[in-house]
Amino acid sequence: MKTISTENAPKALGPYSQGKTAAGLLFISGQGGIDPATGTLVDGVANQTRQAIRNIDAILKEAGLTASDVVKTTCFLKDMADFQEFNGIYGEFFSGKPARSCIQAAELPAGFLVEIEVIAATSETSSK
Repeated sequence: MKTISTENAPKALGPYSQGKTAAGLLFISGQGGIDPATGTLVDGVANQTRQAIRNIDAILKEAGLTASDVVKTTCFLKDMADFQEFNGIYGEFFSGKPARSCIQAAELPAGFLVEIEVIAATSETSSK
């Protein structure tokens, strides 16, 4: 296993890592709309979705991967009424159409309106 960390994505808000590789997969912790340059949450669903995706992209790049390596996402929305707006932006980045779950969450950390977690395929093999 290898821990993935980059200054180009927000630091973890708790006792977890930005990402971990294991058994040929990269697991990226849920990313929200925090701008890593300022440490602040951007405003609105559209901006938070774009920033969450930029954060994911930075972690993927740190691991030597791209959006085309993503095989599964789990998406959390504070309000499912924002789904159409979220989905349009999501589709611009994840054009390879990975498997996905998308649910409404009663509350998300740090005031997030959107949070996305990712599983991507790597060339790594399990070291167990």
